[in-house]
Amino acid sequence: MAEIRLQNLAHSYSREPQGPEDYAIREMTHVWEQGGAYALLGPSGCGKSTLLNIISGLLVPSEGQVMFDMREVNELSPQERNIAQVFQFPVVYDTMTVFDNLAFPLRNQGMAEPRVMSKVHEIAEVLDLHPLLHRKASNLTADEKQKVSMGRGLVRDDVSAILFDEPLTVIDPHLKWKLRRKLKQIHEQFNITMVYVTHDQLEASTFADKIAVMYGGQIVQFGTPRELFERPSHTFVGYFIGSPGMNLINVSLCEGGVQFADTRLPLSPALNTRLAEMNWQTLKVGIRPEFVHVWDGPYEGALCGDVVHVEDLGTYKILTLRLDGQVLKVRLQEDQPVPQQQVYLSFPAQWLMLYADDYLVEVAP
Repeated sequence: MAEIRLQNLAHSYSREPQGPEDYAIREMTHVWEQGGAYALLGPSGCGKSTLLNIISGLLVPSEGQVMFDMREVNELSPQERNIAQVFQFPVVYDTMTVFDNLAFPLRNQGMAEPRVMSKVHEIAEVLDLHPLLHRKASNLTADEKQKVSMGRGLVRDDVSAILFDEPLTVIDPHLKWKLRRKLKQIHEQFNITMVYVTHDQLEASTFADKIAVMYGGQIVQFGTPRELFERPSHTFVGYFIGSPGMNLINVSLCEGGVQFADTRLPLSPALNTRLAEMNWQTLKVGIRPEFVHVWDGPYEGALCGDVVHVEDLGTYKILTLRLDGQVLKVRLQEDQPVPQQQVYLSFPAQWLMLYADDYLVEVAP
């Protein structure tokens, strides 16, 4: 196990990068603590796989250091870093049995055969591979091959970390939840540093204790699934996390708060003071569909919007409405009355987020 520290790390595929747009990974400093279960979450092309390949040693960064337990490893090969990497598509030796696939890295180290047998059976037990141990890998299903690929990383005692690069992409949907649960159990049992790359927020939140959200080559927020949902520190996190994502509205300053069209939203004195101290170009407010309060009828201080569409998803409904020219989404509980033509709503102050140049404006408690 190892603490993985990325110190002033940046990477460009261009020989002579001219600006931030030429970097696949923009300068960052980030720490994966020893023994943690982490996810690296973001859309295609945001730099996730590049960052993972830099950590594993498949790619040398243009700038900065990769450090394992405070030791720089930039010049070390993947083998010397003792990193196990599980790729999107299973990497197994088809001509070998499952047993020999699992034993291969141990035999390469010169481990005594009785110890090899013990370790292979231990991992086979964890991954439910015992019935397959003597079967050729070429005869396995995709999910069975992926479990073998995972097992080859877990079987080694000296592994510093295991990196998963979208490992469930080729797995049938009804089997994904089983493997996610199995990975979580493995982490709890072996306490190995694990970094799981995915574009699927469900995979990230069910596996990881903390999630790093990547956007445009940067980690824009690092926190628990709850922190990312309740208090997104960047508009992209608000948009990307949740289904549907956060409602985001461009606003301008007005007396005591902000406004869009003729709708005014008051802000706390602390937020107004903070805004006056900052230099910014754009302002947005954000609120999650779950946190918009819908009233049963007209109410003093409530905003009035027009119902556009209602989508019934069984245990809840998604209401689409238009408020002063803005289209918003609201999540209604199964037993909550559904407004017909007009809807009266309010934005509770604790859930209304203010963003300056896409970053959350925060005030000291």
